[in-house]
Amino acid sequence: MLFDDDPAMKETIVSVLVPVAVPRAYTYRVPAGVSVVPGTIVKVPLGPREVLGAVWDGEPDAGINSNKLKVISRVYETARPLDEELRRFIDWVANWTLSPPGMVLRMVLRSEEALEDEPPISGVRRRKGQMPERMTPARQKVLDVTENGVAWTKSSLAQAAGVSTSVIDGLLQQEVLESVALPAVAPSPAPQVEFAQTKLTPAQQVASDGLVASFGKGAAVSLIDGVTGSGKTEVYFEAIAEALRRGHQALVLLPEIALTEQFLRRFEKRFGVYPAEWHSEITPKKRGRVWRGVASGDVRVVIGARSALFLPFADLGLIIVDEEHDGAFKQDDRVPYNARDMSVVRGHLSRFPVVLASATPSVESRVNADLGRYQRFELPERASGAALPDLKAIDMRQNGPSRGRWIAPELFQAMKEAFADGAQSLLFLNRRGYAPLTLCRTCGHRFQCPHCSSWLVEHRFQKRLVCHHCGHNESVPKACPSCNTVDSLVACGPGVERIAEEVENLFPDARTLILSSDLPGGPERLRREMKIVEDGGADIVIGTQLVAKGHNFPKMRLVGVIDADLGLAHGDPRAAEKTFQLLAQVTGRAGRVTGGGKGFLQTYSPDHPVLKALMSQDRDAFYNAEIEARRATGLPPFGRLAALVISGPDKLATEGYARALARGAPNEAAVTLLGPAEAALAMIRGRYRFRLLLMAPRQFDLQAYIRQWLDNGPKATKGLRVQVDVDPQHFL
Repeated sequence: MLFDDDPAMKETIVSVLVPVAVPRAYTYRVPAGVSVVPGTIVKVPLGPREVLGAVWDGEPDAGINSNKLKVISRVYETARPLDEELRRFIDWVANWTLSPPGMVLRMVLRSEEALEDEPPISGVRRRKGQMPERMTPARQKVLDVTENGVAWTKSSLAQAAGVSTSVIDGLLQQEVLESVALPAVAPSPAPQVEFAQTKLTPAQQVASDGLVASFGKGAAVSLIDGVTGSGKTEVYFEAIAEALRRGHQALVLLPEIALTEQFLRRFEKRFGVYPAEWHSEITPKKRGRVWRGVASGDVRVVIGARSALFLPFADLGLIIVDEEHDGAFKQDDRVPYNARDMSVVRGHLSRFPVVLASATPSVESRVNADLGRYQRFELPERASGAALPDLKAIDMRQNGPSRGRWIAPELFQAMKEAFADGAQSLLFLNRRGYAPLTLCRTCGHRFQCPHCSSWLVEHRFQKRLVCHHCGHNESVPKACPSCNTVDSLVACGPGVERIAEEVENLFPDARTLILSSDLPGGPERLRREMKIVEDGGADIVIGTQLVAKGHNFPKMRLVGVIDADLGLAHGDPRAAEKTFQLLAQVTGRAGRVTGGGKGFLQTYSPDHPVLKALMSQDRDAFYNAEIEARRATGLPPFGRLAALVISGPDKLATEGYARALARGAPNEAAVTLLGPAEAALAMIRGRYRFRLLLMAPRQFDLQAYIRQWLDNGPKATKGLRVQVDVDPQHFL
């Protein structure tokens, strides 16, 4: 509904939250005769433009002269208002993350297209009794296909009949076919709850029964803690079935788009249909369909990335967070939120169950389970009955490869045996490209990103040097740009492309495949290649961390980790936990179905506690030691962290403001303030970065402290920016 701004008409005023970085809702006039309620989606003027917004809770500012108030220009009558539970959730996330609530609303109101009903699709249908003036073989094909009176789109009819669309046009002109309006495409059909129930193992059945029993008990949180291949997905499918039986919608969050294809097929096998998808790779039209279907309740199950958490569900009754430990659930820009934690919040606010699942749960989730805040269901054995892989460390100090090689002899021999037996091998290295550093052997020049404090990574397949932080790329020169020496550039260290080069030399007859997120073809290519591996179409796979996330490769028998020490050298409080999780996940790809799996970890620190815990397959020993270390140092979940990252185009001004901000911190004995110090990545996209880190007891109101600090501290000058990250997961 559109309105003219007629001040002569009697009007009321309301608060409207707009999706921009402002601290509160604005006040607008509502045209006479128009009724809006909190949550109504509207369009309003804001400066020189018009933006989407939502009528918000709370009293509008009645002290503003009504003549200065702008009027709501449009009400989206066909769009369901955002319900009270979603509005409370938006306000909660904004308060927790210290973000403007409008920026959280922005994640809900993704596009104006989603608010409009999709127009009917133009189609064609056979007219009864009508025949063309002259019959041709092509026309006969069309008449045969349309004989049953079913309506088709022009393109689909032409394809089904094997003719060109001009044949369809000719039959329309002769009124043999008639134009009809077809209904808009549904985003996904309703799942069939009893389609094909899976026979569960005794341990799976106990977990499934426990999840089903959690319905009707309010905000229950459950942790499925099962080894790789234990069938966690089949267990939480039964929780989805129960939610559907009760008439609720369900949401499944996955950390990687590359996981979706295999998940979709498993879902179809259980429920007879695919669920709706929500992630950055679906088309805008499909996003609009899913958004409307979720809001109307027509879409019953959504599988999505972290942003799916902010869809306006009509009756959400269950959230599953698969691979709940994964760092991809944390968004670092704009609104820094952790989708795992916010899922628990949304379940708490709306009083429905939330299920977390992982073979390597986060320390936070393990502690919550130990303290009884979460139910914990253990799946200690693989559903196939196969044993967990045997793991062995290769000490690179004594048994490493020869110079210029990266695969140790013992790992090579194991790969050779697997290849001879027709089994697959996976080599894991969490470095994209060919080499992490390129330098000149003559003058020592190193290729660095001009906008970031990071080296350019050579991608030999693309013949480019690429920055993985800002996207800057340039061609690989023939001569050093510093000393002009030709053919003096040398690649230092390995990336997955370099490992693939070595594998092709060692195994010329093997089918080799690289799985990396930045290869040409994007997610669609990744999904195809994941299917190739799953079907046994590759002998040796070289992959980055995306291969460690929940994939089931039935023929995979051997996993080799090229650099098991890679994550341990970072100055990250969670370094040990992240390394343990990553290596446990990737080695867990071995022998999931047939057993006999083996894993080799190439390391220069075989006695490191993380690696020793992996070798002994003693998960509990690792978690117990890590939990006690966190407790002793007051780190999460026994204490709280918050980071302030100050960035700006001028280094001295940015550092000066960071120091002034630190001096203005409120004096509070419970808070430890560290810094400012240069961030690990001291410059990104031309902006210099300094970090302040706060530590406080678990019960301390850190948000109130930071809010007071920023309100009363020195104000940032033009060009400077302060990003607050409550509960940081990454320390770059």
